[in-house]
Amino acid sequence: MTTLEGYRRPISTWWWLRKRTYLLFVLREVSSLFVAWFVVFLLVMITAVGRGRSSFETFLDFASHPVVVAVNLVAFAFLVLHVVTWFALTPQAVVLQVGGRRVPGSAILASQYVGLAIVSAFVLWLVTR
Repeated sequence: MTTLEGYRRPISTWWWLRKRTYLLFVLREVSSLFVAWFVVFLLVMITAVGRGRSSFETFLDFASHPVVVAVNLVAFAFLVLHVVTWFALTPQAVVLQVGGRRVPGSAILASQYVGLAIVSAFVLWLVTR
């Protein structure tokens, strides 16, 4: 080959470990798998509740297994990462204007966390009442 047009420099499998931003990008993409795990886990729990006490107790036995607890703890950590990185991206993707002035990104970010706190408090109230 006489030109370099067809040449591609080999890229390491671990390219994403070189920079913190790349690492966060890859971890955020992986976090989607754990978000899916939580969705399935909660749907199975809701189904068990709907089937009655014995079905729910069977689900609780499954959920209390050390492997499931460990997976849920890891999934929770990834879920927090997913929320934080998603919220951080929103001000860059959403441009809000009020009265002809652009709403600062920090206000958009803060409103998301306030909304999350309100919804979380409501769910906690529903579960514990």
